[in-house]
Amino acid sequence: MLSRVAVVLSERLAMFEFGVVCEVFGLDRTADGLPGFDFRVCGVEPGKPLPATSPGVTVTPEYGLDELAAADLVAIPAFPASTGHDPVVVDAVRAAADAGAIVLTVCSGAFLAGAAGLLDGRKCTTHWRYVDQLAAQFPAATVDPDVLFVDEGNLITSAGTAAGIDACLHLVRREIGSAAANGIARRMVVPPQRDGGQRQFIERPVAECGSDSLGTTLQWMTENLELPHTVEALAARSTMSTRTFARRFAAETGTTPVKWLTTQRVLLAEHLLEDTDLGLEQIASRAGFGSAALLRHHFQRVVGIAPTEYRRRFGAGTQ
Repeated sequence: MLSRVAVVLSERLAMFEFGVVCEVFGLDRTADGLPGFDFRVCGVEPGKPLPATSPGVTVTPEYGLDELAAADLVAIPAFPASTGHDPVVVDAVRAAADAGAIVLTVCSGAFLAGAAGLLDGRKCTTHWRYVDQLAAQFPAATVDPDVLFVDEGNLITSAGTAAGIDACLHLVRREIGSAAANGIARRMVVPPQRDGGQRQFIERPVAECGSDSLGTTLQWMTENLELPHTVEALAARSTMSTRTFARRFAAETGTTPVKWLTTQRVLLAEHLLEDTDLGLEQIASRAGFGSAALLRHHFQRVVGIAPTEYRRRFGAGTQ
């Protein structure tokens, strides 16, 4: 039974991510028939204020790290990904995991779990801005950049900020039941379970090309996305053979002409979904997909959600 929750604090704490853990596990909602948790905020030096990332804000842990040893759940909110972690904190988290505690991280809190050796040989995630850094720092981990959270049993890692809510509610649902998770979500005025992953939030800059010969062709492609394009025709426009064009294109951009073009078309579709009220057939035509069906197919594959759902979430009418 999930009962005793210990939150690990360190310097430069991210307040929203800390607040997420407090909101789910720290508030007493027993009067509403919801479960109560023995909630303890822990640090290296109890009673010593720790600076947060928000200017002028400090948070003071009431308990020491020894509380982690008896915790059912050790929650790690976010700290700057580039920050080194106090070895005492790392050891305490590792010992708690070895003693059987579930470890849940929010956003860049995954880096502390990694420092404790908890990511090795396991799937995990973090904020999309830090996935490459996490993978480089902990090569024995398998980092998934697309999901909102990853459940590895006694280790749950979540993506940026609000994804921590998803991970916390998922854990409550898994350990206590849907009624408890739904009740907490209702009090928080959030959906008890979101669809999709974090791909919809990831910026997808199109690979640039430093070659003058290819740069002219890429610029023309970008300005004429609605037209059909073949590798043969693009090679001819670049005054190259098909084989040379394909080789040079991959060397300069790191991708193939087809993938580059598809990404450009998806980016245009995103802008049209955000800023216009054009129908899907019109957007498909302007972006060069030819039909709404093809637009849906490529958009879902690249972005992770359907075009209509993307418009609902990010369209100008929702701002």
